[in-house]
Amino acid sequence: MSFRGAPRGRGFSGGGGRGGFVPRGGRGGSSFGPPDQVYEMGTFVHDVEGEMFCQSINVKIPYFNAPIYLENKTPVGKVDEVLGPLNQVYFTIKPQEGIQAKSFKAGDKFYIGGDKLLPLEKCVRTHQLPAPY
Repeated sequence: MSFRGAPRGRGFSGGGGRGGFVPRGGRGGSSFGPPDQVYEMGTFVHDVEGEMFCQSINVKIPYFNAPIYLENKTPVGKVDEVLGPLNQVYFTIKPQEGIQAKSFKAGDKFYIGGDKLLPLEKCVRTHQLPAPY
């Protein structure tokens, strides 16, 4: 039995040409830390299966997987789900490693970077449906 094609899997491609090892596979990007300014996003309601269920106090909608912080910009976790009608938004936070959802009490506030908020106008359909025949 013989193998065809190139070997599969992640790893590093050997040097040559442009100077050393070049990582292959996986995801690009890096973490840039907390934003310069954070805005109030919501208040803690209760914990649900290890996640934090929160009520939004912001007029904008958070992006999925947007980082959530405490007021002092300590990372808490990421937005997991967004629930409810546009006039009463709720969201869940999947806590990062080392953060326990049960350690928060009702009313605790969470914050988000301004670049991770979607204006309400972007969430509403602006065109009308065609008239029925």
